[in-house]
Amino acid sequence: MPAVDVSPLAWAAALLIIAGLLAFDFIFHVRKAHVPTLREAATWSALYIGIALAFGVGVMVIGGTTMGTEYFAGYVTEKALSVDNLFVFLIIMTSFAVPRADQQKVLLFGIVFSLFARTGFIFLGAALISSFAWVFYLFGLILLVTAGNMLRPSGSESQSGDNVMVRIARRLFPTTSEYDGDKLFTIENGRRVLTPMLLVMVAIGGTDVLFALDSIPAIFGLTQTTFIVFTATAFSLLGLRQLYFLIDGLLDRLVYLGYGLAAILGFIGVKLVLHALHENNVPFINDGEPVHVTEISTQLSLTVILGVLVVTVVASLLSRWGRAQNTIAAARRHAKEYLEVEKTDLAHRERIFAALCAEENELRALPEKYRRRIREEEQLMTLLRRAHAAHAEPQRSPG
Repeated sequence: MPAVDVSPLAWAAALLIIAGLLAFDFIFHVRKAHVPTLREAATWSALYIGIALAFGVGVMVIGGTTMGTEYFAGYVTEKALSVDNLFVFLIIMTSFAVPRADQQKVLLFGIVFSLFARTGFIFLGAALISSFAWVFYLFGLILLVTAGNMLRPSGSESQSGDNVMVRIARRLFPTTSEYDGDKLFTIENGRRVLTPMLLVMVAIGGTDVLFALDSIPAIFGLTQTTFIVFTATAFSLLGLRQLYFLIDGLLDRLVYLGYGLAAILGFIGVKLVLHALHENNVPFINDGEPVHVTEISTQLSLTVILGVLVVTVVASLLSRWGRAQNTIAAARRHAKEYLEVEKTDLAHRERIFAALCAEENELRALPEKYRRRIREEEQLMTLLRRAHAAHAEPQRSPG
């Protein structure tokens, strides 16, 4: 996997395309708050993916089959990891109760911040690799540990809206719990305060740094050409905002995606360790001499990555628990909506409550092993009880 020198003209063209797409996204889509329709999200998702694939074809035509294959392997891996990141973005925005129309701006900020953070990690990683061959061992270990962690139930504070960066911001600066449109600052009681919009961006920005620590070693396991690492990462992030609104309803159904990503990261971790052994100069391993081991080709890597993703996505969509997760998410959303809607709008409240009851009936029809797992979700059960208690209140009111 030798690194390849890329001309300044190619760098300039790639940077111009990426900057232009980001500027277009902000000016024509995000500056005016709105909720994208399914058709809008699908159209723009397809366009961004098409641009990324066309760029890959250009890399293959100009740079050769090896560079093109490395780009596509890196793009698919980073895109899959980006979809997994959307789960955490959803959790954070839900915990901050970000208005649906303003979620686009939060997502675009997350994409831009992630692009800058990962660019820094990319050039740092490239510098380390060119100077120290043992870095491949380190990257391989990071991926193997990450793969193991992904197989465990998620409970990290980094996946909530109350992570350490948000707590520091709240401690150092005056904040408010009320949104003021999409403003980052507002005036409350005569003083300037931070709004939840700024805090949610801080939460997503802090989480993006953690994501970069996983994703950058993964793509360096597929190629050491900095241009390919950067462009595959950048194009995997572009269009992520549209993809979020397109697959929002499917995110909860991808119950096996985490296992698939763990398998992919573990596979790339092994590939990195094998490459490190092949290039070995660490004194206490084989007396500092290279170890003659079989290396995994980029073509095989791309085949394995695509195969694992197809199997895990199809298995998730066919899974009964995956379908149940969709119903759970809908019940959670309707319970929150019922508690927040104005009590004077009786007809709307009744429609929401009827939808909630229908979803609860679907959950009761599940096998006991699934119902037990649902009952163990204390936050969900508390939310459902509150919704039913709120619905019963008018019936107990006099007159």
